[in-house]
Amino acid sequence: MNDNALINTNYTAPAPALFALMAEYPNVDSLLAAARRVQAEGYTCWDCHTPFPVHGLDKVMKIKPTILPWLSLGGAMTGVLVGLVLPLLVNGIAYPLNFSGKPYWGLPANIPVAFPLFILFGVFATVGGFSMLCGFPKLYHPLFTVKRFKRATDDGLFLVIEAADPRFDVVRTRQLLESLGAVALDEVKD
Repeated sequence: MNDNALINTNYTAPAPALFALMAEYPNVDSLLAAARRVQAEGYTCWDCHTPFPVHGLDKVMKIKPTILPWLSLGGAMTGVLVGLVLPLLVNGIAYPLNFSGKPYWGLPANIPVAFPLFILFGVFATVGGFSMLCGFPKLYHPLFTVKRFKRATDDGLFLVIEAADPRFDVVRTRQLLESLGAVALDEVKD
């Protein structure tokens, strides 16, 4: 049988689906105004990308406080407990040795062990919690395919409305973003 007969030449790859509409704004005030309007319109699957913190944007986006400080505190307290309980178990219970009538376990002698473990476990909990909460490692995101989005780490101010939003309509959402003063508008394909 001929190998060329097995190749289907009529096949075309499906077009990439629309992931989002991305609008770029010239300054912080226009981005904040656009974010307020998008929130007022009832969109729920949207995000802003800026190279620096924009005061008030968290409130407009209704971002809840993170639990990362609590994870860090939990890790640090675990380190203190390990630094204090482990010597107690080893020196006071498993292998008690009497040195000149001193107690088997004492707090002052174990602080130099507990403090570095406080720091170490706190750092591990912070880095691990941050990675978990951010979904790292995320090696691909559809926004990375848009060349203009590289400016989000330098001087670009972007508002992205995802196509998964229940209120998303390509024409209506595009008109909304354009009416809010976007200097550029890109369709992000998945």
